[in-house]
Amino acid sequence: MTIDAFPDSAHPITWPEGKQAAASFTFDVDAESCTIAHDPKSTSRMSLMTHQSYGPKVAVPRLLQILQRQDIRATFFVPGFTAECYPDTVRRIVDAGHEVAHHGYLHEPMQGIDAETEARYIDRGLEALAKAAGVEPVGYRAPWWELNWHSPALLADRGFLYDSSLLDGDAPYRFSVAPGDSRDIVEIPVDWALDDWEQYAFYPGVTGSGVIESPAKVLEMWTLEAEAHHAQGSCFVLTNHPFISGRPSKAVALEQLIERVKGMDGMWVATMEEIAEHTRRTVQEVHTHARIQVPSFPDTGAKFTPSVVRESRPAVAG
Repeated sequence: MTIDAFPDSAHPITWPEGKQAAASFTFDVDAESCTIAHDPKSTSRMSLMTHQSYGPKVAVPRLLQILQRQDIRATFFVPGFTAECYPDTVRRIVDAGHEVAHHGYLHEPMQGIDAETEARYIDRGLEALAKAAGVEPVGYRAPWWELNWHSPALLADRGFLYDSSLLDGDAPYRFSVAPGDSRDIVEIPVDWALDDWEQYAFYPGVTGSGVIESPAKVLEMWTLEAEAHHAQGSCFVLTNHPFISGRPSKAVALEQLIERVKGMDGMWVATMEEIAEHTRRTVQEVHTHARIQVPSFPDTGAKFTPSVVRESRPAVAG
């Protein structure tokens, strides 16, 4: 079947020679951190804590076996607290040849925090990853995919190559970290439809509706998304959480998906770092993001600053 392609015209990109599209399989190794950040009292719930620890204890080893069998490299976004609690798990990921990227310290709520506080979160996460496995991450994914307007400059200050928290594209692009700042970083966009949380996540009193989808339905949905990204030459980014998608039937469906994506003609399956490096090297356009200010609702209306695109020379490969 031929699928009509409707590419992301706002973020044009070409892939390495012989490649039509890109795909990356990513894992957010939240473990207990996300529930503790949601409610610190959750540490008193023994069953809930075991639900979360299933990720690093059981699921990550299973996922590493799948990735080895499929001969692909993935990107694992690891909160600093997870690295402190399970350093052996992080080392196993690194030793298997996968990328480890930054995912906050304690999966902190990010909405409305000031830059100084956020900088402490980032730095503490960096310290934990370095101590656990000597990792110096080049990629960042904000907890809850909740980036603040000051976040990109904090990442640039610390030498990050890319972020993966925004939702305004189907393909990677470069964006300016702040008004008047000449620096830019790469964005590799995400999509809630490509997150296992929305399909499977449930724990009483914490998250979810209690409706846990069939892996067969999820496999069909994600396959359709991958086929569309492949047809339009964009970038399929799947976000999984080990304590969710590392469970038996879901892991089987995930491996079936990997096989399907690998089998698409000209599909480049790569780590996020590899995709970001390619974007940085080949894309010249640097974007800003539209911003809306509402000083006093509703009497004074709102101010809209549109996004713009400027040309920049591609970064020279080192």
